[in-house]
Amino acid sequence: MFKRRKSLFWCLLAALFIPSQIVLAVAGQQGSGGYYNYLPAIMNRYVQPYSVRVNVPYFSGNASDHFSEAAIFWFGKVTPSENYADIRFAYDQTKLWVYVAVFDQYLWYNPSQSNPSTLTDWDAITLLINLNGNTGNFPDTSSYRFIGAMSWTSDYSEPRYQAAYQGNGTGWSLASIIFKTRPGYRSPFNDNTKSGRGWAMTFEIPFSSLGFPGKPPDGTLWGVGVQMHDRDSQAGPPQPVKNWPDFMQRDTPSTWAQLRFGLPAYGAQPGSPAGTTLIREDASRGINVPDAGVGGTLGNLCPGDDNFIWNQWGNLNFGSGTGVNIQNQSDVADWPCFSKYYITFPLNAVPSGKTILSAKLILHQWGGSDGTPKPVASLIQVFTVKDDWGEGSITWNNAPPPLENVSQAWVDVYFMPTNAWPGAARVWDVTYAASRAYDTGQPLRLALYEADSNYHSGKHFTTSDAESWNIEGRPALEIKWGN
Repeated sequence: MFKRRKSLFWCLLAALFIPSQIVLAVAGQQGSGGYYNYLPAIMNRYVQPYSVRVNVPYFSGNASDHFSEAAIFWFGKVTPSENYADIRFAYDQTKLWVYVAVFDQYLWYNPSQSNPSTLTDWDAITLLINLNGNTGNFPDTSSYRFIGAMSWTSDYSEPRYQAAYQGNGTGWSLASIIFKTRPGYRSPFNDNTKSGRGWAMTFEIPFSSLGFPGKPPDGTLWGVGVQMHDRDSQAGPPQPVKNWPDFMQRDTPSTWAQLRFGLPAYGAQPGSPAGTTLIREDASRGINVPDAGVGGTLGNLCPGDDNFIWNQWGNLNFGSGTGVNIQNQSDVADWPCFSKYYITFPLNAVPSGKTILSAKLILHQWGGSDGTPKPVASLIQVFTVKDDWGEGSITWNNAPPPLENVSQAWVDVYFMPTNAWPGAARVWDVTYAASRAYDTGQPLRLALYEADSNYHSGKHFTTSDAESWNIEGRPALEIKWGN
């Protein structure tokens, strides 16, 4: 007992001399998509609340040709004064490709732009990269800051609308680094009398510009962060900067997200199954599986009134809906049609002390968007989320952000024949995510979204609120476990 107290005393004494912004990790500091549990070394030191990891897909051809297969993450809100953004990530043999689509009612750029230090005073995106992962308390020579500002062009940006910075150990220095940005827009420029929908910014970062002869090896971890800059009038001032991840600090790489090159081989684990547990909403068995669509889900699909979409759309709840829509596309003007899906599975029905060998998420599709051009298959991605949410209160604007993209599956176009319920079963392998949740005593909290490009990409599924006659169509989690 004396030795333990003595060790604790010296640890606490040492903590008084730890430099600013350094913390002691006491549990779970590293791990794919795991949570970070930190003990602050001193009062008022930064504490990173959790980790975010982007698993980025590789393509042998041009990464930009695989828009609908890119990893997609999101942040922000839809309000008259706040912006929301989808971020897509992909890479090929020669470059990292990042595309940011912004929902923004008023787009402002500087026609007389000449000073790099003022780029972020207007609509712009900052992309942060750290070659040493999300480590370090200051930007060093492995840290890069790329800025792409909006401008009136449909091709690659003029040099005066972009800038690159490199860390110097204490801050940032302007650097001559070759990279490309390309703006896109679906809003009138510099005019608050006309309501718009949004804009986009593409970054192409050559690996050669960062000292690499080609793509990094699979599994390489970089640090990554994004800042969204917004201006809603000529006089200004700029709106507050939005950060992704939301706890990210621009000048502290240890607070950034992780970018992993390549999709990990998450899948079933070897072992002899000792049992199978099927988890599905069933009041008779006391099983509650809350789920909800947010955004342009069924019941809120593609409304067009400007006042409604900017003031109400992002704050509506559809937790009691019996059907849900999952949808996205490349035309940012149609964001009122975009929809995500959230679902949480309790895992207490799985016996304790077991090993999760496999876990399958099963949704039943019964329809989807229709129109011209003809709908095509969608790659729907699955993400873990950290926080609990309420089925009766979750909205597009308050839904918890994604932690990690953990699975994906192609979902084809399907229109169910009359009375052919429960429809077409669609399956995602979520073994990795279920195992992590089970081992930490947490429910399995998931979100589903897509990075689609085509119009009419919506896929419609049955929810946990389906009537009892369609209980088979409700979402299910099938877990095989061993001893």
